[in-house]
Amino acid sequence: MFGVIDGPHLGFFKYQGRYFIMKGFKLFAAAAAATVVASTASAGTLDDVRARGELKCGVTTGLIGFAFQNDAGRWEGFDAEMCRAVAAAVFGDGDKVAFVPTTSKERFTVLQSGEIDVLARNTTWTASRDNNLGLDFVGVNYYDGQGFMVPKSLGVDSALGLDGATVCVQAGTTTELNLADYFASNGMSYEPVIFETSDEIRKAYEAGRCDIYTTDASGLAAQRAAFADPSAHVVLPEIISKEPLGPLVRHGDNQWGDIVRWTLNAMITAEEFGITAANAGDQADNKNKEVHRLLGTEGDMGAQLGLEADAFANVIKTVGNYGESFDRNIGPDTAIGMSRGLNALWTQGGILYSPPFR
Repeated sequence: MFGVIDGPHLGFFKYQGRYFIMKGFKLFAAAAAATVVASTASAGTLDDVRARGELKCGVTTGLIGFAFQNDAGRWEGFDAEMCRAVAAAVFGDGDKVAFVPTTSKERFTVLQSGEIDVLARNTTWTASRDNNLGLDFVGVNYYDGQGFMVPKSLGVDSALGLDGATVCVQAGTTTELNLADYFASNGMSYEPVIFETSDEIRKAYEAGRCDIYTTDASGLAAQRAAFADPSAHVVLPEIISKEPLGPLVRHGDNQWGDIVRWTLNAMITAEEFGITAANAGDQADNKNKEVHRLLGTEGDMGAQLGLEADAFANVIKTVGNYGESFDRNIGPDTAIGMSRGLNALWTQGGILYSPPFR
């Protein structure tokens, strides 16, 4: 053990190529420099957000149903509402959000650098992203999979009939890697046409610059809805990957990660117990103790996270439960027309599931 000066200090420093943590009168060798740097640099996000007076939330550059600006310039969509939910948990006001559009290529850098507090755009949870980027996925808000869309006039009814096709694909995504794997494993060739944004891909595909558009099935449904004639395009039946999509935060700030994680869980739990935006404030007679812990009328769930007691009640009053947000933005009665599928509650044939509020 090294000798240190007297004092109640907490910090870290480098000595002979190794990093050490100093706490009180002792030094502890850090397991890895990157862990120390990440945990120190990202601590205090909640305090930063409060001091700023708004949440900085990264979203896509524009995808109907998920995150896009309406004619009045207001951000709407399933992912945009995730941002508003976190703002409601922190401030009690879902409008205290600055939306930051990010491309698939720059999205991680923007979060790593601190330009945003949370990334809430359709981003796939993978092992390498979770382990190598200094970022944490806090849950899954949409279970998806990669598919293919083609013009109906092409006369193709299976992805196995796409040998030799040109494929529009987005740079910096798991989509690129899955595409290469699928064609190689099936002994097929293709010519990639790569773009930075989904809007660029949609325009190129519509202009006939490629035969196929590939991305997550939800993204294909969203882009197809924006076409002049959606019926002229077919989404093929093959789903070639698992794409669990969810929000990300910087690694090392556990409190902030827990806030985003339990905001999502609150929306899922609210749907399970029938708590909606309309009735969240009228549950005094509800006999279910978990409902009262969720809404903050019993227990200290909010205080455990450094939030007000009614933090999750404010989330539900602002954006509704998970099912309300899904149906409003991307559900069967919208232009996107997505069924719940795997994203149905575990009690209704899906795999959507929250740990208990206990």
